[in-house]
Amino acid sequence: MEGLEIVIEFMEHDSAAEALQYLEVSKHDRAILMGRKHLTLTQADAEKLEFVGAVFAYLAYDKKTGRIMTVPVDGRRP
Repeated sequence: MEGLEIVIEFMEHDSAAEALQYLEVSKHDRAILMGRKHLTLTQADAEKLEFVGAVFAYLAYDKKTGRIMTVPVDGRRP
């Protein structure tokens, strides 16, 4: 995949909690942790990252424990 270029739009946030809260008031529907940065973006843009093998983790709020958890994406190309 040498020479592949993708374009994504995202918003950076100060914390995982802030990123998850932003989903409620924006067009973004995914929160991720990538390179120590908390980002929000659309599902389509997250899928682009997965397709090119980017290493990141989805952020999710666990209602049972009241904690934010991460769901890693392994970074391997499909």
